[in-house]
Amino acid sequence: MSRFAEVLEKLAATIASRKGADPASSYTAKLLAAGIAKPAQKLGEEALETAIAAVQGDADAVASESADLIYHWLVLLAASGVSLDAVAAKLEAREGRSGLEEKAGRLKDHH
Repeated sequence: MSRFAEVLEKLAATIASRKGADPASSYTAKLLAAGIAKPAQKLGEEALETAIAAVQGDADAVASESADLIYHWLVLLAASGVSLDAVAAKLEAREGRSGLEEKAGRLKDHH
């Protein structure tokens, strides 16, 4: 398992353990208690900050903002009741297909 996968699994477990905890005790618990809109907002903010750092060519900021982005993505997954395994299943289903073919299939399915 890659270092990233190990960190991701550990962080997802930590976030899950904060569900139902006192919002005053943890930022994660506070986000989870706020309902889906707050984690969704934070994810969007972090995505934008990551993109800005990339455009500015600041590799250290890209790494830092990416860490924030992934944390908030994991919080959103937890708030939505979506597991990493569910995301992995979607990724696995796309293996072996070109990105253009896969995207066209998703667009067709949504219309």
